[in-house]
Amino acid sequence: MTTCPHLTSASLHPPRPSDSVYREDCTLCFDSIDSPSGLSVCLHCFNGGCTDDRNHARLHATQAQHPLAVNIKRTRKRKHRDEPPQKLSKLAISAETEEDRYETETDLRCLECGVEGLKREGKVEEVVEGVLRANTFSKQEEVKAWELELTPCEHTLCLEQEASRQIGSGDLGHCGECELKENLWLCLTCGNLGCGRKQMGGVTGNNHQVEHNQKTGHPVAVKLGSITAEGNADIYCYACDEERTDSELVLHLSHWGIDIAGREKTEKSLQELNVEQNMSWDFSMTNADGKELKAMFGPGFTGLKNLGNSCYLNSVLQSLFSMPEFAKRYYRPDEDVPATGKPAEDLEIQLRKVADGLLSGRYSVPDTDVATSEDTPEQPHQRGLAPAMLKYLIGRGHEEFSTMRQQDSFELLLHLLKLITRSQQSAKSQYKDTSDPVDAFRFTMEQKLQCLSCKKVRYSQDSMENLSVAVPIRRVPKADSDITMSDTTDSAKPKDDFEPVTLEECLSTYTAQDTVELTCPSCSSKDGFSKQTRFLTFPTILAINARRFEIVNWVPTKQDVPVIVSKNALDLESFRVPPHDASEELLPENAAPGKAAFAPNQGALDSLLAMGFPQPRCERALHATGNSDAETAMSWLFEHMEDPDIDVPLDLGGGAGGAANAAVDDEKIESLGAMGFSAPQARQALRETGGDMERAVDWLFSHPDATGEFASDAPLAEASTTDTPATPVSDTAPAKYGLKSIVCHKGSSIHAGHYVAFVRKDVTEAKGGEEEWVLFNDEKVAKGRDGDELQKFAYVYFFHREGV
Repeated sequence: MTTCPHLTSASLHPPRPSDSVYREDCTLCFDSIDSPSGLSVCLHCFNGGCTDDRNHARLHATQAQHPLAVNIKRTRKRKHRDEPPQKLSKLAISAETEEDRYETETDLRCLECGVEGLKREGKVEEVVEGVLRANTFSKQEEVKAWELELTPCEHTLCLEQEASRQIGSGDLGHCGECELKENLWLCLTCGNLGCGRKQMGGVTGNNHQVEHNQKTGHPVAVKLGSITAEGNADIYCYACDEERTDSELVLHLSHWGIDIAGREKTEKSLQELNVEQNMSWDFSMTNADGKELKAMFGPGFTGLKNLGNSCYLNSVLQSLFSMPEFAKRYYRPDEDVPATGKPAEDLEIQLRKVADGLLSGRYSVPDTDVATSEDTPEQPHQRGLAPAMLKYLIGRGHEEFSTMRQQDSFELLLHLLKLITRSQQSAKSQYKDTSDPVDAFRFTMEQKLQCLSCKKVRYSQDSMENLSVAVPIRRVPKADSDITMSDTTDSAKPKDDFEPVTLEECLSTYTAQDTVELTCPSCSSKDGFSKQTRFLTFPTILAINARRFEIVNWVPTKQDVPVIVSKNALDLESFRVPPHDASEELLPENAAPGKAAFAPNQGALDSLLAMGFPQPRCERALHATGNSDAETAMSWLFEHMEDPDIDVPLDLGGGAGGAANAAVDDEKIESLGAMGFSAPQARQALRETGGDMERAVDWLFSHPDATGEFASDAPLAEASTTDTPATPVSDTAPAKYGLKSIVCHKGSSIHAGHYVAFVRKDVTEAKGGEEEWVLFNDEKVAKGRDGDELQKFAYVYFFHREGV
């Protein structure tokens, strides 16, 4: 055994529970402990560095003056896949240990002296053993990947039950409101039996237990088919809107004469349905002939591991780094990385790391640890890269993105672009030739307001980074045979079909002229204004979110409406702002149009009043639900009975002190923007609802066609310098766009299901060098299927401007 003076002179300590130990992959690249030369973990600060040709471990040792490191090299024990892997049965990490899967070698080194094979003893041995035992960074930051942790709540702990009675077995056979015999939930407060929501996996439901909760406020229900003799069952708290546990379930059931002894579970639990969904949400990796899609390897064809519901992140990263603006900005293999104390916590470095991983081709190779037999048609895909450090930085401090729950990929895109822009200032002080790649997404929309009486106008502009357009939802009429069948049994209702919609129609609706009820500050006319929003400038990258949502039982539900995207270039020229008419007379600069008073639908108002609701509640409900009908407003009322302002008279008139003229909080606009709504839409929703965030979200879903409120609609206190006609930005280039990539989603909710990306790329086998669709399904990368069919149901479209 060799020795080194640093062994005795270095001040070392084992990793504390709060220390991050980077012993999985290098903090500057994706070389890992599985690489041929292994990974060296610094014994001073526990940074991980590669030891091959890049030798980021030596770079760190030199920059930080941390000489000692332990090299960890891991070799996978070869497994043969002669049969399908065992199906998961619970949401939990397998009990298989690292020792079961890998052979691990360690070597103590001094990187300053260039000495290997140092003797591990004393304090150094304690530190090395602490590094090997410590949770890795990714495990420390991730919630136990598939373990669903359920807890009780105040409603299950303090459950009050009505007078006890014996519920006969015959009364537990079907829903009290319909004939459904499965997915039945028992209210633990009063013993009501109702069917639940329609669930994943084809489980039917008509929401009768949900409606019971809305009428009575009884919070807790148990799923009858999930009850076991051990006292386990699905418990759902409607007040918390979460799955819970009930430690007194046996007692609460016996209150209604239900003895669980000998009871057998007859239906899948919510947890099992969730497991099954996560296993089945997989875009088909076969073509129309049933043959497996051809796996792709090489530069630009690298997959990303699913870190536990992280497909929403993977799909966005693949789409972004397929754009030349992002590739050029962050993929710089020949540029030195400046010294930094914590590279894993530096967004610039982690974005460069991901760019190198995705675009270099260094890691895009078949997984050699999987050996297929002659009878196994499966071809090995890649291992995929784990962007755990970037995921941590994106989610740090964010209520949703810091969790392991599935998220909305479009919301993630907006959040990531915001973080990238914020990081540019610090990047400019350390790197050469830096520019904000998000500039490629930015463009300006101009809104024109014109009084219908005096014809005076006002122009205003808003800078935007995306378009979120509502997709018209038009159902295809059902055939008589389908109607007859749906009348026969609730569970046999056929799936709705929808009329195809072109993307141009969605854009036309978004930019169409509309009439708004405003009082003219010039002529005092209350006839209203015409309002139209169009492009003043165009972006290099146009991100369009196609919102296919419809309110079903007061829950936003995604509908499979086909959106047709032309094979030819998307021409936005017809949506460009025309030259301003020199003869137009502008509205006075120091006066803003006044908001017309809200007039509730009198018929719906009378119906609600007849039900006994106070008038302030009725008016507030009608306003929040689009002033449509009494039934929708009543559903909203049941959902918002506990709102502190539910009985406050609605004040949305045109007076200077009205809620409509209240200043809109910029932080609330930003919060709604993170949900995928544009700043104008958020501004309008907040003003319409008096600044209440929850009601603003309800309003936005009830008004999917709202284009929003630009600065011209704001009161004087919020008037910006763009209220007057600014000199138009010079953008005369053709506004033609080619579709570059799409993010697709499977599932009825954006917060569940599965996301993948399809990217148009140059494929060497393609005739004439034409681009073809490539599927990025987490770590799997394969030549895609027919792009025309895929585009119809995309959630986010990424277009690139031609000639730019």
